[in-house]
Amino acid sequence: MGKVKGFMEYQRALPADRESLERIKDFQEFHKEMPAAELQKQGARCMDCGTPYCHTGFMLSGMTSGCPIHNLIPEWNDYVYNGFWHEAYDRLMKTNNFPEFTGRVCPAPCEGSCVLGIIEPPVTIKNIECSIIEHAFREGWVEPKTIAFRTAKRVAVVGSGPSGLACADQLNKAGHSVTVFERDDRIGGLMMYGIPNMKLDKVQIVQRRIDLMKEEGITFMESTEVGVDYPADKLLEEFDAVVLCTGATKPRDLAAEGREFPGIHYAMDFLRSSTKALLDGSAPSLTAVGKNVIVIGGGDTGTDCVATSLRQGCKSVIQLEIMPKPPIERQPDNPWPEWPRTFKVDYGQEEAADVQGEDPRKYSMMTKKFLADDAGSLKAVEVSRVEWVKEDGRFVPQPVAGTEQIIPSELVLLAMGFIGPEEHLLQQLQVARDERSNIRATEKTFMTNREQIFAAGDARRGQSLVVWAIAEGRSAARECDRFLMGSSSLP
Repeated sequence: MGKVKGFMEYQRALPADRESLERIKDFQEFHKEMPAAELQKQGARCMDCGTPYCHTGFMLSGMTSGCPIHNLIPEWNDYVYNGFWHEAYDRLMKTNNFPEFTGRVCPAPCEGSCVLGIIEPPVTIKNIECSIIEHAFREGWVEPKTIAFRTAKRVAVVGSGPSGLACADQLNKAGHSVTVFERDDRIGGLMMYGIPNMKLDKVQIVQRRIDLMKEEGITFMESTEVGVDYPADKLLEEFDAVVLCTGATKPRDLAAEGREFPGIHYAMDFLRSSTKALLDGSAPSLTAVGKNVIVIGGGDTGTDCVATSLRQGCKSVIQLEIMPKPPIERQPDNPWPEWPRTFKVDYGQEEAADVQGEDPRKYSMMTKKFLADDAGSLKAVEVSRVEWVKEDGRFVPQPVAGTEQIIPSELVLLAMGFIGPEEHLLQQLQVARDERSNIRATEKTFMTNREQIFAAGDARRGQSLVVWAIAEGRSAARECDRFLMGSSSLP
């Protein structure tokens, strides 16, 4: 702890973002960087507490508390304060394969469990993490590693999202020959097509890391869907082990009257279309241009849809949330170190408020049915307010009579989460699933009912955070290495 009273002397501060009305004109990243001297002050706010909950990484009341990959946060905060950037980079890379991803898109459960957060705004852990890795790239410290020893083992990783990339990176470090299969036309999975470019630049950030992994010897097979383009049984014949990192890509649907009308789409289809068009230099197959957009769902994906719609030139955008508006401050039933269930304004809502004059979110709203015009295309959505009542020990939403209203809309985006992995490959491989339809594999071994096959990430644990996916990929790699070699030195 370099600055004993740093948390008393300095206030929490973040770098300024580009102005809303300016940044919605493009898809470039909107965060600015903070000068090193200011970052040192933010690092000085870390108390190096006796029991640092920031890197505990466990589930508390159904929510993530602390960092699932157990980042050595107090250590690299102290290094940043003292100006030891290379040492900070070394500590950061001991636990996180891709801090440039988590430093941009992670909701920072580490900050939610920061001890300083009990009495003051927490340490800016996420921004410091991102600054460390970007500083390392600028200084030329991030170079492809030479793998000194190669085993004779071959491993296939199916899926190139954060869990698949982390798993492949670790297995490659262990000396195995790793091939990553990706059904899309670009490597990166969720990092490439599920998160908009303004949050995570695809060329400057994602591709930069993938190119490094290629130089380190990992083979990537894009536009190759296992079970379709590449036979599943061939996978088992040609590789000594297989790790399934396919994600939880089955979207939750909305069973409402008129769901079949043109103009109603899943959020991920919309986001993928936008990013692919940006990278290809073409027009998106789904567009919000000139339309009244309604986003159904209040999570990060919903926010990304709001921000993307604004950049495409929508006429208006509204975000419907079935849950009540969160409180401004922690409530007694949500104590530290739980993730704070408090009201937050993300970048998409900030932009919409600046464009439209108010926050786009409408809380405690239920979609009752979709309405079509004479041509059969979507023209409006009927909604009503709901109240949450307790039935059989659990709270359920009930429509409030007389609160119905019609909202004009030509484009509805369903951003209500995901319900598990797609089934066709799992059926071909005869992999068992649990009661939630996820791949059945224990957190101890990550092995499925098929001895040769492992699973990690959202495909195993269900829809979750990028940082959990990285943690899963690392753990599955360790157990796969142990299976192949009898023991493992992977962390």
